[in-house]
Amino acid sequence: MKWRLQEGRGEAVYQIGVEDNGLLVGLTEADMKASLNTLKKMAEKVGADITLLREREVDYDSDRNTRKIAEVLVRKVPDDQQFLDLRVAVLGNVDSGKSTLLGVLTQGELDNGRGRARLNLFRHLHEIQTGRTSSISFEILGFNSKGEVVNYSESRTAEEICESSSKMITFIDLAGHHKYLKTTIFGLTSYCPDFAMLVVSANTGIAGTTREHLGLAMALKVPIFIVVSKVDLCSRGTVERTVRQLERVLKQPGCNKVPMVVLNPDDAVTAAQQFTQSTCITPIFTLSSVSGKSLDLLKVFLNILPPLSNSKEQEELMQQLTEFQVDEIYSVPDVGTVVGGTLYSGVCREGERLVVGPTDEGCFLRLKVGSIQRNRSACRVLRAGQAATLALGNFERSLLRKGMVMVSPKMNPTICCQFEAAIVLLFHAKTFRRGSQVTIHVGNVRQTATVECLHGKDELRTGERAVVRFHFIKHPEYLRLGAKLLFREGVTKGIGHVTSVIGR
Repeated sequence: MKWRLQEGRGEAVYQIGVEDNGLLVGLTEADMKASLNTLKKMAEKVGADITLLREREVDYDSDRNTRKIAEVLVRKVPDDQQFLDLRVAVLGNVDSGKSTLLGVLTQGELDNGRGRARLNLFRHLHEIQTGRTSSISFEILGFNSKGEVVNYSESRTAEEICESSSKMITFIDLAGHHKYLKTTIFGLTSYCPDFAMLVVSANTGIAGTTREHLGLAMALKVPIFIVVSKVDLCSRGTVERTVRQLERVLKQPGCNKVPMVVLNPDDAVTAAQQFTQSTCITPIFTLSSVSGKSLDLLKVFLNILPPLSNSKEQEELMQQLTEFQVDEIYSVPDVGTVVGGTLYSGVCREGERLVVGPTDEGCFLRLKVGSIQRNRSACRVLRAGQAATLALGNFERSLLRKGMVMVSPKMNPTICCQFEAAIVLLFHAKTFRRGSQVTIHVGNVRQTATVECLHGKDELRTGERAVVRFHFIKHPEYLRLGAKLLFREGVTKGIGHVTSVIGR
């Protein structure tokens, strides 16, 4: 059990009454009780709690006694703030109910139908006035070791939620409006979400930026599940029509997904387990943020959803040198300059000395990490794959910008003004040729670049592939080989990966 919990980064699902070869044998009532007791004792020894997810009767032979099989979630009680943290990017067209749904999940109160639930999520006055998200905001939902929801409903602070949760879901609320598309792409590329939740309004169906957001998540290979919201506003027929429309889109050759509509808790458990094992399964939830219909099914799904990477992959990343992506920069009174972002590799501790760059001249500056905060609560050690904010004391804010990296001084990072990438042109109205200018998104880097040359071709049309050399217009950047790349210019869109970086 200790090994399985370690593999699942603090959680594991046990199936009782199932043979090693998958045969559903089942156990009698007395045996099941004894098995669950044994499992509970084992869990207590390793500091974990157990939750019965589902129980089912099976027909085995012709004996008269009913036999049952059960699935049990074993989850470690958090120690030293090392809760399991999953990041979920929230996508969808404007007015599909993304912020309202997050408000209901994280505040624990249903919406009044006029947008009360979303008010706590907005960061700017114009967002409150228009009801539209224009910036990236983060919301947290916790689950304790018994699988119960931990949110702000009992007037807890973020620190208390972190302390009493074994598993945290961090929702990255992205903008739905087309004019904020660059913000949405930045959120998807730089915050490295584990999953994407596409919210579709039941009364409008697939409209506006919905297809675009679905395409972006698939281009970046982020596993996606779908929530059909506002079912209280329409008839059952309208909801079913929207679900059928979604199923058609998901089954198209470009998507190749297998839609799975979640109707009961049993489906939610199955969906969560299948979702991470198979990339083509796409769970679909139909719910309402006003009446609360089927909201529990989404919570069951999020509670059981396992992490994509296992502990071995995380260990390997932690062995590497420290590399932290700078996504946000703030000035905080009495604290100084603070940067927010994700630790890509290594381990970062309070008081650690790092270098940050590249600056416009292409050099790196020395700095010292003050305090670290994860999900608004203090943290001593930051491990690979975790998002956090780092206080840098009196370091000059004007020297920093989004897209920089903070790395170990031993690293000798490679910076480039030019790079080559293998790309696929997804859509272009005209031809894509030398001299074209596009906005490049690679991780937390966002900058305009010019096409220097196309290897072996003069021009590219929609659907064609090529290796292209790009030249950054403004300043050099730090890029990793093999990093996923997205570029856009007006209606032009393409994806690819970095194949080589060319020095200055």
